[in-house]
Amino acid sequence: MVKGEQARLRELRQLALLDTPPEERFDRIARLAIQFFGVEAALVTLVDEDRQWFKSRQGIALTQTCRTESFCAHAIQEEGIFEIEDASQDSRFKDFVLVKAHRGIRFYAGVPMTTTNGFKVGTFCLIDSVPRRLNEQQRQVLRDLAACAEDEINRSYSKHCSRQC
Repeated sequence: MVKGEQARLRELRQLALLDTPPEERFDRIARLAIQFFGVEAALVTLVDEDRQWFKSRQGIALTQTCRTESFCAHAIQEEGIFEIEDASQDSRFKDFVLVKAHRGIRFYAGVPMTTTNGFKVGTFCLIDSVPRRLNEQQRQVLRDLAACAEDEINRSYSKHCSRQC
């Protein structure tokens, strides 16, 4: 297990967002991303020890995937945007079930979302079945939308913490 992973998982649980119903405040951000980028899906994900769970899932029916086949588990290890132009050509991802599927994932771009305590608990990400590459304007918009989702996550933490204290 990665150093600090237990503390990150405790922080994730303290958010009290895992396995909660969809919320318009997250869905709105994901819908805007789909419209702006013209991608098939946009997600607000939370990465726990065994899975990535989708707090918002616009354009995809799944509610979660296992962490071992998760792009987001890689993205939370990075700083800034983690972008895969064509997953079918990337040795880390080409054998993932969702990449090998008919109309499988080709493009992924995700930005880690960090709590006010500095823990990366998930990502805001884009997915498409065609390879693509973000330009600088798109990269900035992705960072901005991810920051909006991160603000909502931290707002959840503040509300939950104030009730607990």
